Amino acid sequence: MATIDDVARLAGVSTATVSRALRGLPEVSPPTRLRVLDAARTLGYVASPSASRLAGGKTRAVGVVVPRITRWFFATVVEAIEETLQGAGYDMVLYNLGGRPEARRRLLRGATLAHRVDALVLVSFPLLPEDVLAVESLALPVALVGEGEPRWTAVRIDDVAAARTATEHLIQLGHRRIAHISGDPDDELAVTAHIDRQHGYQCALRAAGLTVDAALDVQAPFTVAGGAHAIAELLRRTEPPTAIVAACDEMAIGAMTGLREAGLRVPRDVSVIGIDDHDLAGAVGLSTVAQPAAELGRRAAAMLLEPTLDPACTITLPTRLVVRDSTGSPR
Repeated sequence: MATIDDVARLAGVSTATVSRALRGLPEVSPPTRLRVLDAARTLGYVASPSASRLAGGKTRAVGVVVPRITRWFFATVVEAIEETLQGAGYDMVLYNLGGRPEARRRLLRGATLAHRVDALVLVSFPLLPEDVLAVESLALPVALVGEGEPRWTAVRIDDVAAARTATEHLIQLGHRRIAHISGDPDDELAVTAHIDRQHGYQCALRAAGLTVDAALDVQAPFTVAGGAHAIAELLRRTEPPTAIVAACDEMAIGAMTGLREAGLRVPRDVSVIGIDDHDLAGAVGLSTVAQPAAELGRRAAAMLLEPTLDPACTITLPTRLVVRDSTGSPR
């Protein structure tokens, strides 16, 4: 079955332009509209009933829920969602939980969402069983970024593979004592990505015949300060690591800062790699496994606008290793 992405590729335009053209919105030039319509006819593209429900909504707004808008990943995803929605004539209503569990309960248990928005995007939002029931009761189209739930469309990366790639890079450089900075499991709003990334790190070690040492796996918040705190912990070990995999770039940047404050050089004394490709990663020379954060947001919004896929479909986008100055062979 043809998708909106197929139509966009054939017509040589963005998915947002396809959506605008098919809806007859005025922002599309006549030649472009004809090109999109020809591509749709050629491919036999037909919008799904879910898309029709969204198109017939009363608010022309989509709610986007994020755990913490101040984090790079969430901000990047949200910006891409808003750009895509605005291109299709929709407004975005942002719900920032700010790390407050009570904010999640108030948002999902209240009756306001169903009257304010025509659809929902949940960004890296850990769904408890009662959350699933509450969202289902809203009877709105739903798209997920990151966290998966079998009944709704989702777009994500393979977090296990991303961490495995990062760890394998260090192993190939010759490192054998590799630490991991993981997420804080006590955070009620923590996503499962840190669990998957921890698993990927451990899988890479075992595949290389290396021991998984619990003393080298330190938990910390997904922040620069969290990474610096984790480094202080690791440097107190009897045998410190020669390399570190951080579950996100912000942690990795904090780790690099902590190492330098301790008088150690990166990567001469300790190599560091993260996951994300944060906007600052290139500036600080951080090796990382890049994830397409903006594309995750664009895909989630596009699936809501024209969700021709199975509602329970999960799309996994690729990641890639980016080698910079923070990783090298051990001394």
